[in-house]
Parts: sequence; C-alpha cells; structure tokens
Amino acid sequence: MDLLPLASRPPRPHHTAAAHRAPQETPPCCVSLKQAASPGGPPSFASLAVAASAAAERAAAPLLTAALLLASASPASPVATPPAFAQSEGAALFRKACIGCHDMGGNILQPGATLFLKDLQRNGVATEEELYNITYYGKGRMPGFGEKCTPRGQCTFGPRLAEDDIKILAAFVKSQAENGWPKIAGDGD
Repeated sequence: MDLLPLASRPPRPHHTAAAHRAPQETPPCCVSLKQAASPGGPPSFASLAVAASAAAERAAAPLLTAALLLASASPASPVATPPAFAQSEGAALFRKACIGCHDMGGNILQPGATLFLKDLQRNGVATEEELYNITYYGKGRMPGFGEKCTPRGQCTFGPRLAEDDIKILAAFVKSQAENGWPKIAGDGD
C-alpha cells in the first residue's frame, strides 16, 4: 500500500472516532503502519488506510510549505545586480570603449577633463545621469557612444554601446571616481 502514489491511495474513511477506537487508542494521525496492526492478527484495511493517509499528510506538509513559498514569490520582482558583477562588467566595458583615452581615470587628449571626482565636479558631470549623457551623446573632443547619437560627427565611428551598457559604464566611472581610481581588476600591470 505504501508503494502507491499519493493520488492512487484510497481516501481516508469518514467515520466517527468513537465507533472504531477504544477510549485509550492512539488517534489516527499519530498511528504508524506498524501500530496499525491489531495485536492478535493482521491489520485491517481501514486501519492501514488511516495510518498511511496520516503518514502521507505529515510527509507532504514540508513540500506544501515549500510550494506555497515559491508560488508567493512575485515573478515580476526585479532582481538586483550584485555589485561585484556590475563592477566587473563595468570594468570590461571601460576597457573596451574608454581606456584608450581615459587610462587610470586620466585623459590623454584633454588633461583638465579627467575622470577624477574633482574634474568631474568642475566640468558638471559628477552624477551617473550626467556621465550617462556625455557617454551617450559626447561633448567637445569626447565622442558619443549611444546607439542613437547625433550629429554624426560628434559620435564614435566605432561600435556603439547599448543603453544598458552605458548605464553600467556610468555607474562604474562614478564608483571609480569616488574611490580615487583604484586599479581595475584584470589590468595586466
């Protein structure tokens, strides 16, 4: 009987407890399959069914709780990007698109326009939103890298960056500037 799947087991009989049990008998919910056997002979089908059903209910409780917890989790809830992952992705994007002019936060074309916090604040690009805008559209000698950057002469002639990549890059540059441009993980020297 205990080898049958839960759905194919016979239902628990509906009867009053007083009609089938002695006053001192263990309640059906607490009877094990071994206890269900009557002392003088083989167990009855009804006592085995009650014991098996009670055991199945006890075993199913943790599974039911887990299923309810999983079902209650909202599938649309946003998942935050772990900071370490965002930093490593930002570093990879920086190496791909920016390091040619801004190695270690500097600026090889325009020394007063570095990515150090003091210069970013002086030049009005100290927030992530401002960093995003200058990276997307460009300014002065800095070309824009956005997919819809215009005018054409202000934008890079190389590959463009997706909006999400520019957001990650802006957050990375802001973080590096706030920390004095520590060495980027993965730099060879």
